[in-house]
Amino acid sequence: MMDLLSLLSTSLADIGQIFVTASFWAAVLRIASPLIFAALGELICERAGVLNLGIEGIMVAGAFAGWVAVYAGADLWVGVGVAMIAGMAFGALHGVFTVLFGLSQHVVGIGITLLATSSTYYAYRIALPEANTPPRIEPFRPLDIPVLSDLPFLGEALFTQTALTYLAFALVIVTALILYRTPLGLAVRAAGENPNAVEAQGLPVHMLRMGALMIGSGLMAIGGAFLTMSAFDSFFFEMINGRGWICIALVVFGAWKPWKTLMGALLFAGFDAAQIRLQQTDLGQDVPYQIFLMIPYILSILALILMSRRAGVPAALMVPFIKGQR
Repeated sequence: MMDLLSLLSTSLADIGQIFVTASFWAAVLRIASPLIFAALGELICERAGVLNLGIEGIMVAGAFAGWVAVYAGADLWVGVGVAMIAGMAFGALHGVFTVLFGLSQHVVGIGITLLATSSTYYAYRIALPEANTPPRIEPFRPLDIPVLSDLPFLGEALFTQTALTYLAFALVIVTALILYRTPLGLAVRAAGENPNAVEAQGLPVHMLRMGALMIGSGLMAIGGAFLTMSAFDSFFFEMINGRGWICIALVVFGAWKPWKTLMGALLFAGFDAAQIRLQQTDLGQDVPYQIFLMIPYILSILALILMSRRAGVPAALMVPFIKGQR
């Protein structure tokens, strides 16, 4: 009994220590970055009325496209652009079947995931037939921001990230401003709420949904590219590891709002960063590591259950729009 109490006391002290280290908060921002890109992309798609279940495969394709472009000699930002174009291509394909033909968004989305993943595997084998281990590239490096990077605690926690991390947070602001402060954003949201009203105003519902799908899928692909070009310096097929499905849950958690979705991404990243550090404590020596790997997902599911009760689903989400039909 005393041993258990001693272990518990030590573990609580270790847990408390985790949250007061700058490296923990730096890791939270780094882990959240690809989730922010992909979740914003999914949010844009769903706001326009299209559920994009191709997100997991699109992230895989984006991770590979950006990495292989840089490996072939392209600039890092060109690699980001290549990844976005690859994502937009899969988004356009998704839109042809779901928006123009009105097919099941569930079935098409799963098909896009399978197509993107398998075609990426094929392209990898064609491009690197002799490679036993994935080649490495020179990834984005953390930015050294004058004065800010030298601040105690905050400098290490907030101002030693790569440019893509800052871009992810900037896109949250941009997305929120466009969706809620521009006529285009109003039209996109209306396409996901009442497409018949959009048509009555003379606006092209199909074009709005196709555009949202392509832009959203491009952001998903950049989320995948973050992993190969910023978090790591190589590509392997297991690196997405369910992040796409997590991003779909984050959109629901955030009630289809950019700021709340950002909070959800940071929350999940915090759980993930904490479990990695918990494995290195005394508690980690006595508890199977699989338990720690489960923690972020269990806590995220609980948070999703609590938040989703108040979530306002776009009224026309997953509802095909046929021009002229009421």
